[in-house]
Amino acid sequence: MDVEQLTELAASTADDDPLVGLSAVARLRAETERIEASLVRRARNKGAAWPQIAAALGVSKQAAHKKHAGRGLFGGRS
Repeated sequence: MDVEQLTELAASTADDDPLVGLSAVARLRAETERIEASLVRRARNKGAAWPQIAAALGVSKQAAHKKHAGRGLFGGRS
């Protein structure tokens, strides 16, 4: 999804129909999760440690590790 599509989707959250807005929120949430996982994978591949990643995400090291380490994205690094 490109920036223009994300912008349109975000604008849809203000639709008069709350069901349209809720659908947009669900799609934004899924896209945000996908982007986050990709960025965490890139950070780990570039040598970032879990405490650095956690700080960038505003969560604990344990929360970041629990959410992302078990996805098989890091070639066994944890």
